Amino acid sequence: MPQITQLPFIFSSQLFWLAVVFGILFFGIGRGMVPKIQATVEKREKIIAEDLAKAQQARADAEQTEAAYRERMDASRAEAAALTREARQASARETETKVHAAAEKIAGKVAKAEAEIRSARDAARSQVEAVAVEATQDMVARLTGTKVPRDQAAAAVKAEFHG
Repeated sequence: MPQITQLPFIFSSQLFWLAVVFGILFFGIGRGMVPKIQATVEKREKIIAEDLAKAQQARADAEQTEAAYRERMDASRAEAAALTREARQASARETETKVHAAAEKIAGKVAKAEAEIRSARDAARSQVEAVAVEATQDMVARLTGTKVPRDQAAAAVKAEFHG
């Protein structure tokens, strides 16, 4: 049968072209696509590292704001205590109503200072959470390719910060 005698020639020719095609594919993917993929992965890792560094810096800023808040509270309390002592010393000669008026004035200053510091702390915390929500959405989108709704990301960030 002539078909059987032609089989080694056809088979060797097919093996040759198979090796050529696989060689072209191997070098095309290995030299062309793999470096591009690696560059994309490195770029993503760099962006994620930068986002994490920004979030860490925002957290450090919030902690710094909180430390400043505590310092101002201590100073306000010390000032309040000094004013109270002065008022008590002066009230030995004055009536009880003047002492009460001075105490209310001090309490008003302390309450005002506490309210200002609390609002600064809350503003810093909300900024940190907003940055963290955006970073979370961006990281999830880049890593998984799915978009996370803002409310879900915000809930996850709140759970992490407050939980």
